[in-house]
Amino acid sequence: MAPAEAAGGGPGPRHDLLRLLTCGSVDDGKSTLIGRLLHDSDLLYDDHLAAVRKDSAVSGHAGGQVDLALLADGLKAEREQGITIDVAHLYFSTSRRSFIIADAPGHEQYTRNMATGASTADLAVILVDAAKGVTTQTRRHSAIVSLLGIKAVVMAINKMDLVGYAEDRFDAIAAEASGLAGALGLPAPVCIPMSALHGDCIVEQGASMGWYDGPCLMEHLEQVDVGRAAGPAGAPEHVDALRLPVQLVIRPDQSFRGYAGTVCSGMLRPGDDVRVEPSGLITTVERIVTFDGDLDEAGPGRAVTVTTADPIDIGRGDILCSPDRPPERAREFTATLVWMSESDLVLGRDYQLQQAGQRLRCRVTEPVRRLDVDTLTSAPAPAMRLNDIASVTLRTDAELMFDPYEQNRTCGSFILIDPSDNATVAAGMIKAATRAAHIVPSAGRVSPQTRAQLLGHRALTVWFTGLPGSGKSTLARAAEAELAAAGVFACVLDGDNLRFGLNADLGFAPEDRAENIRRAGEVAALLHRYGAVVLAAFISPYRQDRDRVRNLHPAGTFMEVFVDAPLDVCEARDPKGLYAKARAGTISDLTGVSAPYEAPAEAEMRVRTAETDVSEASAEIVAEVLRRVREPGGGTSGPH
Repeated sequence: MAPAEAAGGGPGPRHDLLRLLTCGSVDDGKSTLIGRLLHDSDLLYDDHLAAVRKDSAVSGHAGGQVDLALLADGLKAEREQGITIDVAHLYFSTSRRSFIIADAPGHEQYTRNMATGASTADLAVILVDAAKGVTTQTRRHSAIVSLLGIKAVVMAINKMDLVGYAEDRFDAIAAEASGLAGALGLPAPVCIPMSALHGDCIVEQGASMGWYDGPCLMEHLEQVDVGRAAGPAGAPEHVDALRLPVQLVIRPDQSFRGYAGTVCSGMLRPGDDVRVEPSGLITTVERIVTFDGDLDEAGPGRAVTVTTADPIDIGRGDILCSPDRPPERAREFTATLVWMSESDLVLGRDYQLQQAGQRLRCRVTEPVRRLDVDTLTSAPAPAMRLNDIASVTLRTDAELMFDPYEQNRTCGSFILIDPSDNATVAAGMIKAATRAAHIVPSAGRVSPQTRAQLLGHRALTVWFTGLPGSGKSTLARAAEAELAAAGVFACVLDGDNLRFGLNADLGFAPEDRAENIRRAGEVAALLHRYGAVVLAAFISPYRQDRDRVRNLHPAGTFMEVFVDAPLDVCEARDPKGLYAKARAGTISDLTGVSAPYEAPAEAEMRVRTAETDVSEASAEIVAEVLRRVREPGGGTSGPH
């Protein structure tokens, strides 16, 4: 047998290509369904089928029959356990259409895999076990399908053989599934009763359900119209706007400069005017270059290299777009997140946001509203955990160019990356910019140079960090007194003082510590803008949080002082009795005892208070501060 396109091979010609996802609860029969679809459509090579028969005798789970699920379950662990762990992709073609099937895992712990498989799908087949009905995982997968903008849905009511092919059982599940779709904003799904194990209503009707007069699964998949717009069905006309995110600048020699990327919406032709964002410059497309030669036009999904008529500056992360319909730009927006990490989300902690060619530092702010997949309602939550789905607000350190996800699935989606290990922790879909996104900080009329002339010195933030009891506040206040005597406008920001007032609502959990330092950093940066020498004394245990505060300041105007004292010395001092309480168990999350401290890698100063007295250490700090704020070029030196 020689099928039009064998399962497991590459995709055939892209004539009317349909990308579909199969998902549902574990053991609902997704892999068996795919195997049956391929087998009954005569899309398997004889040797491939022979191999499945052989494997069925060793690791099959079909009660002595040929286990067609083994066609999709490629991992060894999947074959041994009879479950799907990773997303398996299969490619095949019939005379009417080409298909790419993503077979998603059913276990809750692999929800992140399912979300990945759904991100490129045009249609979702959600399986429901006729004996079990709609489950929590069915609801979770349906919610993700809705969030990812998949508007064509098939509810495959499988294992009808286990309920005697009862019509009333099918009707009850179909009604519940349709109600679920309606609550999620999905169009009415096509509900099909079937038995993947026995082949009923997969490719042929079968003799067991004469009461059903709708299409079989393959008939529906070959005929369904899902459209080819970049966004979901019913999206505004804006989806036709050109979007070509630049991924790479190609310059093999001095005679050629091209901009490589994939068209994610709209059409591109030589001679078209395009707008370059964020610069706003207009230029003309000269050539559309591919490996197979120049093109007369390129549409969504086509990877191309574009040359322009004008030698303007275009780089990675820029977007070529329609001149009259540019993407939105904002620094704060709402989004839906699917959390994919075993480490919880930390509010206020810095993450990297990757969207097309853009990569920006961002943080999730309150509130987080987590979706309850059983009730389909959302409620405030302190954090996000593995497989949670939630509505959040994100704030980036620079403007992000985007389209709402409902208009453009490519330019409206992103991932979050933990910068500490480069792990992907979440996938997100942008809803809209917030009102705060349009707030622009007002610029004062008094320049930093004028303030420096009035005060007799430049602004500087000195950030003291170290374990509790290391001597941070003691050194900061001693330095404040000496600087005041030298005629310098200096002020101390102390962790305890801020927690008594501004930060009184914060505890000591990781997310609260991050927010404590974020607020302290913003206050320090504000005082810095008004010309002060800010002496900030905070444990600030996380290196990432201290780096974020540094980035709030102009280069050369932030000085980190590592107040370095061994834990046993700090504990022997114990000026506030914190260590004694921590050892007794009355205080939890004390830095150095039950919470971590990340020492600076390259602080501008390191003061060892176990070896140096306060006056000597303070004098050393003051001398460096005066050099930086009064001497020409004094703020440019590095760590020492």
